[in-house]
Amino acid sequence: MKSSQIEQFFATLQAANPHPQTELEFSSVFELLAAVLLSAQATDVGVNKATRKLFAVANTPQKILDLGLPALEDHIKNIGLFRSKAKHLMEACRMLVDLHGGQIPADRQSLEALPGVGRKTANVVLNVAFGQPTMAVDTHLFRLGNRTGLAPGKTPLEVEMKLLKRIPARFMVDAHHWLILHGRYVCQARQPLCKACAVQQFCGYKLKV
Repeated sequence: MKSSQIEQFFATLQAANPHPQTELEFSSVFELLAAVLLSAQATDVGVNKATRKLFAVANTPQKILDLGLPALEDHIKNIGLFRSKAKHLMEACRMLVDLHGGQIPADRQSLEALPGVGRKTANVVLNVAFGQPTMAVDTHLFRLGNRTGLAPGKTPLEVEMKLLKRIPARFMVDAHHWLILHGRYVCQARQPLCKACAVQQFCGYKLKV
């Protein structure tokens, strides 16, 4: 995809959705961190169903610790890998209380030091909560980067680095959301809905179908 096409690609997505938002429900930076941690290999719908009840009774690191592991597991048992996620969230909450006064740090190194928080989760928090121009490459972004020709790469990190290099700065803060939503609802994994795609004219995939 050429630079001029990338500009038009994101301008089109921006015109259709000027203020994209994550579909995870949260009302604080901690709730966002917890929701993203729980969302690995799970749907946003399933995570939201669990966190609505969880955050009603425990929505800070200290409250999660006070809740205890068995009760936390019970609240999130509808989410895949809930036992390991509960353990990671509990350990992360302990670190947040002990090392950060219960606050969520705004730097990658501190975030990635938390149990259960990898590069993708840290990127989401840095972007959504702190407005940093990061690119969290999940399965949708990895697929779109390769399928469209926007940022081909063999690994998520390679795709991430190419996206950061190729996306115009004025689109960077919102690009992550546009690509996730586009991958989720239009450029789907099994069968991309090319006929309903507003950016298909800029996409390299049509050359292969």
